[in-house]
Amino acid sequence: MRRRFTGLPLVGLVTYLHPVPQQSTHEKFMRAALVEAEKGSGTTSPNPAVGAVLVLRNRIIARGHHRRAGGDHAEIDCLRKLADPIPAEAILYVTLEPCSTRGRTAPCANYIIQRGVRRVVIGAVDPNPKHRGRAIGLLQAAGIDVSTSVLEDECARLNEAFNKWIVTGEPFVIAKCGMSLDGYLTRPADETRWLTSESSRSHAHQLRALVDAIIVGAETIRRDNPRLTLRGGPRRAQPWRVILTKSGRLPQKATVFRNSQRERTLVFRSQSLRAVLRDLGQREITSVLIEGGGNVLSQALDQRLIDKVQIYLAPIFTGGGVLAFGGNGAASTQRSLRLDSPRYQRIGPDIWITGYPKKATDFTAQ
Repeated sequence: MRRRFTGLPLVGLVTYLHPVPQQSTHEKFMRAALVEAEKGSGTTSPNPAVGAVLVLRNRIIARGHHRRAGGDHAEIDCLRKLADPIPAEAILYVTLEPCSTRGRTAPCANYIIQRGVRRVVIGAVDPNPKHRGRAIGLLQAAGIDVSTSVLEDECARLNEAFNKWIVTGEPFVIAKCGMSLDGYLTRPADETRWLTSESSRSHAHQLRALVDAIIVGAETIRRDNPRLTLRGGPRRAQPWRVILTKSGRLPQKATVFRNSQRERTLVFRSQSLRAVLRDLGQREITSVLIEGGGNVLSQALDQRLIDKVQIYLAPIFTGGGVLAFGGNGAASTQRSLRLDSPRYQRIGPDIWITGYPKKATDFTAQ
């Protein structure tokens, strides 16, 4: 639904009046702002990825996006590309409500006011309960026409990890694995460990560039000796490599302890997965990718800690080996975890399945 703000609301209090006019035009330029925002995916944490465009007479005259924490935010990056004065009829489109308090940088809301922007269209409102609606009130108090909720779902989805972390303090959890048709992760010990195709593995590696940390169990380190590194492409930093172990017995010659990224490796001994996630959240880690093995994936499933799944299904039956998701299992079919609007895509011979687990309350009445 398209809404428009008016008056000066209290922080967190929003007043809705008339619909935003010219929906198709607003959506067109908000999509352009989303394209800008996506340029910062994987590089801005613990900040959200945000994009902005300045439009004059249905033409984009400036673009901007947030590149890294501590750098210019999207609105400032966009407006600084245009010399004073900003035309009175220009419209600033931004995918997320501008910041209203000083953090690593000065408040964007103040800069928008200083530059003389007269109209602002916002995609998603700030998810932080402490700041939600605050910038909107500041802009309106300065006489700026503010509209919101244009492509709200798309703008919010772009920052799904930040949105969870800023509200709960815990990172967004993605469970990723390649498995056989009968649900196993492994081949026999004397064979290559890969079940899925090279195309699927390349696709999966791209996920690493979008998260702050990769989690694996000790057995994965012992059995596979993975690097858990990026495979090229731009990136602010190597994701943290997080290893969970009960015994603490890990091979000291493992690659994660010896390669150039060894300083970005964390080991947690005898801690629950939830406790580890809380610790990572305190370290400003907003998103994690669980890559295995079966024990860690099973813990995440049993404890309902998974926010998103990324599964690569190979057209093979292995029988035996390590189950991808074993654990205790659901108490009943009704309590089984179900995916909301799952997507399926063929990658080479494999099938990629992604989706968001529903909460139990979302489907018990179905």
